[in-house]
Amino acid sequence: MLKIVIVEDEDIIRKGLAYTIDWVSMGYVIAGEAANGEEGLAQIRALHPDVVIADIKMPKMDGITMLQEALKETRFKSLILTSYAEFEFARRAISLGVTDYILKPVDEEKLVETMKLLHSEIMKGKETELAFENKDSSLDLEHYIELAQFQNQYVMGAIEEIRKNYGEKISIEAVAEDMGISASYLSRKFKDITGHTFLDFLNKYRVQQAVKLLNSGQYKVYEISDMTGFSDYKHFCSVFKKYTLKSPTGFTKLRDG
Repeated sequence: MLKIVIVEDEDIIRKGLAYTIDWVSMGYVIAGEAANGEEGLAQIRALHPDVVIADIKMPKMDGITMLQEALKETRFKSLILTSYAEFEFARRAISLGVTDYILKPVDEEKLVETMKLLHSEIMKGKETELAFENKDSSLDLEHYIELAQFQNQYVMGAIEEIRKNYGEKISIEAVAEDMGISASYLSRKFKDITGHTFLDFLNKYRVQQAVKLLNSGQYKVYEISDMTGFSDYKHFCSVFKKYTLKSPTGFTKLRDG
């Protein structure tokens, strides 16, 4: 899984990006969020993301300065969010190391298309680096790719379990037992690769699916609570607000204008 950090001072845009797009299906995980450039720089330094999505105008430190500072220390792909008024500034930012830009309001299809291309580009780059590092070895590149996949297979299996059964009761202990490994080992590998604990990832994924169901307008909030694996309605509302900063009912009011 490739890690993403989103840096955007407008909560509605930041949370919308985090929870209305199925990042997992594209091979990404939202590793961190930040509401200003200083927080974003700290997140990048701590999480070492593969992709950073950032607004240009933000408090404390603008997005371009933040990205330039971070790129001095680590490598990653970057997308900036920009309005038409900032369009020329965004284009100039490309020459400073920014990978691409997305115009506001964000076109979800365009963003998904861009992120899929970035994923392919990043993975090809990782394979090339791996081949170069092992150019003197008798083992070929395919072996190393297979080895890396093997090392991550338990985490990918756990993520697939969440994707398929998020509406049911899931625990890391049960998933680990099915795989024939210890829960502590799976927990450690899961955090290393995704940047999240198993429970945090599960809750985020459930909230993401809840957002989709809320957007459909076809279900009551209490029905969505059950459908997304929350046996207790109050707990669902609490978890939903923790991640989106809105209650489910507040979210529906926002959606309906």
